[in-house]
Amino acid sequence: MIGTAGQRRPRKIREQCGSCPDRFARDKRQVVMNDSDTTEEESSTDEEERWKDVARAAEIPAEYYNIQKLVKYIKAGNQTATIVSLCCLQDYDLRVQINQFAIQDIGGLDVLVNILECNDTKCCLGALTVLADITLNIDIRKTIVDLDGIPLIVDILNSSMKDLKTMAAETLANVSKVRLARKYVRQCGGISKLVDLLDIKTSILQTPRNQLTAEEIEFLDMARAGSRALWTLADSKHNMEQMRKSGIVPLMANLLKSVHIDVVIPIMGTVKKCSSEPKFQLAITTEGMIADIVTHLNSENIDLKVECSTALYKCAFDATTRDLVREAGGLAPLVSILKDKSVRDNKPLIRGATGAIWMCAMSDENVEQLDDMNVVHHLVGLLSDECDEVLTNVTGALSECVRFKQNRKAVLNSNGLPAMVALLNSSHAPLLENLATAIKECAEDPESMRILEQLDAVRLVWSLLKNTSPRVQANAAYAICPCVRNATDSAELVRSLVGAMELVVGLLKSKEIMVLSAVCAAIATIALDQTNLAILTDLRVIYKLADLVNTTDDMLRMNLAAAVAACACFGNNTEELGRLRTVTPIVTYMTSENPMVHRTTAMALEKLSMDPQNCITMHQSGVVPFLLECIGSTNKELQLAAAGCLRNIRELALRAEEYMLKIDDD
Repeated sequence: MIGTAGQRRPRKIREQCGSCPDRFARDKRQVVMNDSDTTEEESSTDEEERWKDVARAAEIPAEYYNIQKLVKYIKAGNQTATIVSLCCLQDYDLRVQINQFAIQDIGGLDVLVNILECNDTKCCLGALTVLADITLNIDIRKTIVDLDGIPLIVDILNSSMKDLKTMAAETLANVSKVRLARKYVRQCGGISKLVDLLDIKTSILQTPRNQLTAEEIEFLDMARAGSRALWTLADSKHNMEQMRKSGIVPLMANLLKSVHIDVVIPIMGTVKKCSSEPKFQLAITTEGMIADIVTHLNSENIDLKVECSTALYKCAFDATTRDLVREAGGLAPLVSILKDKSVRDNKPLIRGATGAIWMCAMSDENVEQLDDMNVVHHLVGLLSDECDEVLTNVTGALSECVRFKQNRKAVLNSNGLPAMVALLNSSHAPLLENLATAIKECAEDPESMRILEQLDAVRLVWSLLKNTSPRVQANAAYAICPCVRNATDSAELVRSLVGAMELVVGLLKSKEIMVLSAVCAAIATIALDQTNLAILTDLRVIYKLADLVNTTDDMLRMNLAAAVAACACFGNNTEELGRLRTVTPIVTYMTSENPMVHRTTAMALEKLSMDPQNCITMHQSGVVPFLLECIGSTNKELQLAAAGCLRNIRELALRAEEYMLKIDDD
């Protein structure tokens, strides 16, 4: 007999309660706990932190006691009484919390889990139907896991009865919102069984429900339930990998062609979650799912739009996927979401649509189409949104669009600059990264730069160098370059910012390559003014630059060489850089395959070759063949710098030759 209400006991050896014959004829499968879901995010759908017990009503309704009577009949009755009682339980609304408490308080959960082990399919079906409703309650989900109900439910997936498998999958869809349950389902082999439920004929998927036979409807419901369960289970990276190995990808591609929204939504949710994994991203593209996702993006169902837009957001990191989105006509429905003011309060939808536009805008061809839809104007309208994730996506999309001159004008004409500058006071690091990039591009436009100066944007961007995020620091340093270069009085602007140059030079101690590269680019721009260069020299900038020359990173090489070129021509910096043994490492930069590295390296070598000792070092390092090759380049700056360096080396050689001849004559 099951114990009294609220009491639990070990379930390794259980007594027969009398409801069904041969209830415990077989031992329950033990769950092997030899791995973990440590890769899962803490913010999964478990809802542990959000759940709070709801107090019982002051007056308990009569249904509470009626439900408890039925549970007592299930405990003590025979097989027929159990089936009748389970059917009567379903007459009550088990989604109501007080009714769920009625079952839980009298120990009904133990009884329902026990029934899952019996051989009577009607009893199992009744118990699962009840569990599918009451497991909407997170406390009950946890109890089911504690009672070792997961292996029993997974075992039912082996049944030949479609309705049993459907209700088992529906129950797993709810219970698997508990993290430990997701792990148990995987360890019990439940994922492959659930994936098998998705194998359904395309003809059923593409036929309206009212035209299907009863058997076909059972297949459809089974696929829907399996999709819901896998949607929940996909919160675990281990589970996603197991799904992929079980062959879920082609089945998902098939289900996406369905006309049944209740099937498409959960499978699209699974696609969305799985699309965060690179292996799935490739599979989604190769299976041709992008076109189907775009098709459903035009649906009237808001929940489906959310899943579709978010899936595109995650998949469009790849250039091929971005092209497929454009070819499938996916840009227009994404922009239409931005235009629709009635969905502005639906943050998941706006976040997904703006994120997808951001990713798609990384391709120039997509930006051309987006321009025809006046997307910049609509993006600027969203800069007043209060959601940091939406703002991050909006500014990311703008940063890609303003790479083109006409879109800088569009931002200016839409009065977007004041809104962007105001957001620089945010503390959300991803938002600041995108803002800095967007302002960097806008600063290339002289008219926009005047507005940025009036809004004191340069000071705010410079202050981002103090941010703890390396990416924010790097993007801010890159943004400083056009701001300083295109300012009305750039030299005075930099000097007016107290401690600005000290902050820049201090970042040369950073451990992040991206930060070092960006800061070198900023120094190369700031040092174009002689007064600023003098201040940088006093801050011992060349010693910090010299510490970085032994690098193999091409981006750092390019900007470091530019900084050396800008700083070398002041005072005795050229000689000092030679003494610090920077010449030979810089010569090795010429072996890079990046022509931009060759350009700045040649510029640095030209400045360094002003010192005779440096010329000797360069010649001994074998720089001449590289310089001769650079003279044939189509880049004018590279040609001139290489020629200038060769000229200095040649002049030194001629002077040395003249000197030797003079000695011989004497």
